[in-house]
Amino acid sequence: MQKYLQKNYLITNLNKNNITSLMPIQIKVLEEFNKSKNIILTAKTGSGKTLAYLLPILNNLDETKNSGLDLLIILPTNELAYQTYLVIKQLIKNTNIDLRLYDSNLASLEEVKRLSKKQPKIVVGTIGKIFDLAIKQNALKIHNTPYVVIDEADMALDNGFKEELDELLLTLEKAKKVFVSATIRKDLEQLIKKVASYANYINFNDLLETKISHIWIPVRYKARLEVLNNLLRVINPYLCLIFINKKENIPLIYNDLVGKNYNCCMISSDLNIRERKRILREINELKYQYIITSDILARGIDFKGVSHVISYDLPYDFEFYIHRSGRTARMNQDGICYALYDKLDDNYLNMLAKKGIKPAYYDIVGDELVPYRGRNIRSSRKKTMTDYHAIASKMIPKAKKVKPGHNKKRALQIEALAKTLKNKDSKRGRRK
Repeated sequence: MQKYLQKNYLITNLNKNNITSLMPIQIKVLEEFNKSKNIILTAKTGSGKTLAYLLPILNNLDETKNSGLDLLIILPTNELAYQTYLVIKQLIKNTNIDLRLYDSNLASLEEVKRLSKKQPKIVVGTIGKIFDLAIKQNALKIHNTPYVVIDEADMALDNGFKEELDELLLTLEKAKKVFVSATIRKDLEQLIKKVASYANYINFNDLLETKISHIWIPVRYKARLEVLNNLLRVINPYLCLIFINKKENIPLIYNDLVGKNYNCCMISSDLNIRERKRILREINELKYQYIITSDILARGIDFKGVSHVISYDLPYDFEFYIHRSGRTARMNQDGICYALYDKLDDNYLNMLAKKGIKPAYYDIVGDELVPYRGRNIRSSRKKTMTDYHAIASKMIPKAKKVKPGHNKKRALQIEALAKTLKNKDSKRGRRK
């Protein structure tokens, strides 16, 4: 570690947090950081990318010099900002570095007065709050800031902060910019080209293998809450996240589980920021075994020891299934992701399979999980029907001279013949 880090306080504080060696992504960014004008960093969740961008920047900062704002870290949500703030707080212990958190809980008028007296060295905050203090009120002086990080950049654009982010980054013209994102989409690529030329693209997405098992469980004729309760009787997680699509269902499920003496908490956007911070702190202190939540915790949030993830219902966006799954199996650990589904979710599950998710199908019988072949059987039936259509298509060739309406007429002939062939096969099967 001393080969890459010159600041003794960093090494000491890392060791105190049981980090005695660096991960490949962290070594790579440390090696490339000072060679690059700007950096784009993509990596799978759980790869250690927060430390990957923090360590080289902190390693470059002079912690003894009061030079104004040296590092600005911009995040899309209060939870992500708070988590990153806590990571930095641990890294800079026993230094005089002025670190401040700017989120929706901050009293802006009081902070404006404080900023008029002294500028912080490091700021971690949400886009809206930083935009207010830096652009609208001109209280936070960011023009000469040497380093800026935009973490979860794709999520920031999804949340509708493109204009604010544009203006902030144009004001931070002199800064070295680090974009951290799960994916580099077209809209993000355009933003990067506009404000961060000559960027070094460090892609770790394909270099980290995750050890996640995906288990999908049918709901069928049962109530979804009943299936969840059956599943919780079977598993005994170290720490489990239960994701719910509709936030109004969170208290209903929470009350049901509390009534059955499960050690759980709930967190959603309906809670104020103080309550959410308290719960996040208690989760990290391992006070709960189950966390019932919305997708507010699906991205970027890192809880140590998440062994299981349950999708009570499947998220509307395919990508959020990936994000939910990424809360477990972090730092090369194992993890299990359960998803409750019904027959209406078949196409959704097929789409996820195309994205590389290879699930095992199980049902709950008594107090154990047993293999379930329901979806496979349906797939087989569908394939058989497709074969009949293929045979019929060969038996009814296309005409050399195509007349208007020929394709429609031929399709009807193929459909009729496919049904006839299938019926004949069925009769043969009954005779046998």
